[in-house]
Amino acid sequence: MVAVDCNGADLGAGEVAAGAAIAAARGARVLLFGPAGELGDMPAGVEIVDAPISIAKAADPVKAARSTPESSIVQAARAVADGRAQALVCAGGTGAALAAGTFNIKRARGVYRPALAIPLPVPHHPVTLLDVGANAEARREHIVQFAFMGAALARVVLGVARPRVGLLSNGEESQRGSVLVVESHAELARRVEEGLDAFEFVGNVEGGDVMGGVADVIVTDGFTGNVALKLMEAVSQTMLGAIREAAMSSARAKLGGALLRGALRGFRDEIDPEANGGAYLLGLRRLGVVPHGRFTRAGFAQAIMRAQQGAREDVVGQTHRALEQAGALKRAPVSAPDASLREAG
Repeated sequence: MVAVDCNGADLGAGEVAAGAAIAAARGARVLLFGPAGELGDMPAGVEIVDAPISIAKAADPVKAARSTPESSIVQAARAVADGRAQALVCAGGTGAALAAGTFNIKRARGVYRPALAIPLPVPHHPVTLLDVGANAEARREHIVQFAFMGAALARVVLGVARPRVGLLSNGEESQRGSVLVVESHAELARRVEEGLDAFEFVGNVEGGDVMGGVADVIVTDGFTGNVALKLMEAVSQTMLGAIREAAMSSARAKLGGALLRGALRGFRDEIDPEANGGAYLLGLRRLGVVPHGRFTRAGFAQAIMRAQQGAREDVVGQTHRALEQAGALKRAPVSAPDASLREAG
């Protein structure tokens, strides 16, 4: 079962519900939270919980998630926390999803920060980028955990046997980049020397390498990742618009466009961000998927299917085991009595 918050989508809650109906036809079971009057009749496999209150556009999503337990996203997150559903899909704001998920589903044991990971629609070679917005600031230990999280996602969801992980920087040399990048590179390189099995660390990668296939997973902080993602989305849309405009600019261009229509449609579908269902919210005790608010029903259906697949294939469990085996989990602080006992021993 996948819990879905319908509120906050650009095309309205009804579009999300239509996506849920498509997912149900493909075998998904969905628990919809939204304004029942706008969702229409749902097929078998979809249950509606009337939850008209939305905090998707709240200026302070943390405060809103704490003070509005009746909101659709909080109710959906609680359904996952209580075991009524095994994964969460939020069609509204990322901040609301992160806050509601953290407060209700809770962080997985030993995880510093949740992260948003998105498979970029690179032709012939999808690349997972994280963090793309959950943490504007990060520390070295956060980046290391993000590397393991992204590798587990690429392995389980995208089928990459041994993912290549790169660290986003402004140069390939190990000493290039911010203090955070230099420290993170040194830590990941140290783990390679100790015998890293979860993934192959390929070192620093530059912005031009993101789409070049040199890595399967690229890790950065949420501020940098979000800026990079938005830039790539804008360039992609601008290029598609320019191609469309050029193809309609003259009678000869229209003829050429007609001949290329099939190939261009295939290319458009391959780079369509809706095909991957959105970003994965990793680091909680259950999986979350955050589709873009402008998605159509096809994108929301894909988000639900990806959430169901991730829950079935235990992305959360596999991520946690990889972190544990690598010694990358946060350790609980030692109490004073325990420390004294260790020293005495």
